[in-house]
Amino acid sequence: MHRDFTFRKRAILIVLGLLLAGDFGLAFYSWQLSSAPQTPQSLIDAQTLILKGLRGDIKSAQAIKDNMPATRKDCDLFEQSLPSEKTGYSLVTAELDEIARKSGLQLDSLSNKPKELDGRGMVEVSLDATVNGDYGSVVRFVNGLQRSHTFYIIDSLALATDAQNRAPSGSLRVALRLRTYFRDAA
Repeated sequence: MHRDFTFRKRAILIVLGLLLAGDFGLAFYSWQLSSAPQTPQSLIDAQTLILKGLRGDIKSAQAIKDNMPATRKDCDLFEQSLPSEKTGYSLVTAELDEIARKSGLQLDSLSNKPKELDGRGMVEVSLDATVNGDYGSVVRFVNGLQRSHTFYIIDSLALATDAQNRAPSGSLRVALRLRTYFRDAA
């Protein structure tokens, strides 16, 4: 019986403590609300500010909607400017050889891995290339890629390990990972 009474006493004290904590929390919240009174004018000003933001969003969305035909046309022109998959591989190989030659680099290796983009009528081609040359030549090569009429994305550029030490002293061996796109041949 004594144990039962102690348990009830503890339970009552815990519930009473929770009620007091809730009371203090509500009192603090009430104090916060009463310390920052809002006048009808301040409410109108806040609503006006929100309305201006929403009108700006609507204006931006309308501008995007109005420009959508031109954007679609630009996208179509870009896709048509991509080389066909039939001729693209030889075109890219010849172009990379030419850019490397003009930059003063030696293109050691070039491999590609095509990937169909479903529903797009395009093929994404990942290119892995390794070049040898000095720092200035590497910079000219990257600059040549950027200025090329073919669309290239440089994913990574890193110093390559050379187990056979084929690179002459003072030159860099650089591994590049690129992507380009071709129109589907179909």
